[in-house]
Amino acid sequence: MNNTTLLPLAMSTDNFTLMNYGLGGIIRSTITPLPHHNSSVASDNSNCTKNDGFKYPLYSTVFSLVFIVGLITNMAAMYIFTCSLKLRNETTTYMINLVVSDLLFVFTLPLRVFYFLNQDWPFGGVLCKLSVSLFYTNMYGSILFLTCISVDRFLAIVHPLRSRALRTKRNAKMVCVAVWVLVLAGSLPTGFKLETTSLQHNHSTARFCFENFSSTQWKSHLSKMVIFIETVGFLIPLLLNVVCSVMVLQTLRRPQTISRGGKLNKTKILRMIVVHLFIFCFCFIPYNVNLVFYALVRTGNLKGCVAETVVRTIYPIALCIAVSNCCFDPIIYYFTSETIQNSIKRKSTISHAYDIKLSEALQSETSSNFHCSLRTLKNKVFNNTESSV
Repeated sequence: MNNTTLLPLAMSTDNFTLMNYGLGGIIRSTITPLPHHNSSVASDNSNCTKNDGFKYPLYSTVFSLVFIVGLITNMAAMYIFTCSLKLRNETTTYMINLVVSDLLFVFTLPLRVFYFLNQDWPFGGVLCKLSVSLFYTNMYGSILFLTCISVDRFLAIVHPLRSRALRTKRNAKMVCVAVWVLVLAGSLPTGFKLETTSLQHNHSTARFCFENFSSTQWKSHLSKMVIFIETVGFLIPLLLNVVCSVMVLQTLRRPQTISRGGKLNKTKILRMIVVHLFIFCFCFIPYNVNLVFYALVRTGNLKGCVAETVVRTIYPIALCIAVSNCCFDPIIYYFTSETIQNSIKRKSTISHAYDIKLSEALQSETSSNFHCSLRTLKNKVFNNTESSV
């Protein structure tokens, strides 16, 4: 049997209701207690009352909505980027990679929805590991690509002349390659360390995914990975986003920065920065802050029922908020790229003009058919009159 560490929730006469902690989620199951159950974390918190059953309907509902909205909006964004935009700059290069990151994760959401509805994973170990890896690829890939967009905007506004040689499509592609290498180097090893487990209960087998990291893995590998992820994948990007946004706002306050578009241009940039920072902070701060405390609980460095209950309650909510970034990223595309706005407006105008022409054509055809019918009726009446005479 897999050495997965289990945490007891409540004791009955002959079995335990057990909670299995993991980096990707938490699951509860009623099974016979294992004889080698000797985790220090479990023993310290064995008397804690735990109630987080709300997460199953929460996960399945939120993930379903994110799949529908995220798939539609990101596919539309991909179509605009690849088919409608004739001129692409370094900003759109970052956005295209952000769309790819979102879509890769969105395609795995139906598997997660099935799992949380049925509490069983029939898709095999490889898909489980790949799904976990793509979650972290999307999470920290989105953070880094959004940071690239923020830094690019900072260079364009604060140092427009000196940054001209840096802000090229070639350099943007090189940065994107570096981001993918960095993100995959962290997410793939983490995801593929996960092992699916099967537990027997009432002559049925439940196969688990997303929550089977053992305490040994947490103490030997995952705790170090969390430090790396939080530093490189969250804290540094957060600092860069805030600093770049503040410096852009300071530059916009200077009278000499009034350029083409004047006040209207400044208003657009301000709105862009506010939307960008709000989405970044709203989606990623709750999960990453909770992840630190989650790691402390799993490694036994943070003990006590209150701490464990708070962390366990916040985790599903923070995870759902983080996953929703797939739906919010297209909003950033719209506010960041004036070219995208013009493309959407142009397509809307063309569609409206087409509807008008189609309506006019239908009206013309209807009118023509009506006049034709009148002439036919008139001829019939006239012919009948002649024949009667």
